Amino acid sequence: MARTTTTAPDVTVAEVRIELAALVDPRMREVNLRHGDDHGVNLTALRGLAKRLRTQHELARELWATGDSDPRLLALLVCRPKAFSLEELDTMLREARRPKVHGWLVDYVVKKTAHVEELRVRWLADPDPVVASAGWALTTDRVAKAPDGLDLSGLLDVVEAEMATAPERLQWAMNHCLAQVGIEHPALRARAIAIGERLQVLADYPTPPNCTSPFAPVWIAEMVRRQEAAR
Repeated sequence: MARTTTTAPDVTVAEVRIELAALVDPRMREVNLRHGDDHGVNLTALRGLAKRLRTQHELARELWATGDSDPRLLALLVCRPKAFSLEELDTMLREARRPKVHGWLVDYVVKKTAHVEELRVRWLADPDPVVASAGWALTTDRVAKAPDGLDLSGLLDVVEAEMATAPERLQWAMNHCLAQVGIEHPALRARAIAIGERLQVLADYPTPPNCTSPFAPVWIAEMVRRQEAAR
């Protein structure tokens, strides 16, 4: 996501919230609520507002402090990620209970900071499954991009022992990591597939036509097929 250090004219949180309220689609909010989210603004419209506001870190802090998902999502688009301290990010992650806010915080902010590895380790071991899911998401990113130093076999041990009984959001994050290990690391591919086959996590997940199943053995096989076809 492109950012700029140039700022738009100062606006207040109240003014921004009025704009956000005008963009809310009640039907969209209703659909999102079925999936655990509560934002009602179309995300394309939200990005358009963020583009107009540009980077405004103090405004982002104030938007986050509202506690509401629409302002928080906007905050994540107009903040300056490197301006947050490690402890601020840890607090924000623990406050981010809605999936979309949680995911954007990890992907758009935490991954762009120097604190990412320390937070990955901290969150991975956290007893709160929502917090731990962020640790697994960051670990999955490392599995794909910077695996040196990771105990990949140890990660598979944890997945094998804990994924089947993990709460839903943690289970999804662990399953993604399992699939990523199998996709990116041929030496561990057979074991990753075997774990998926034995645990059967997401084996029956309804998958639309032309989409890849999140069931790890199918996911691994499809992504490896694409990699080989692209060579």
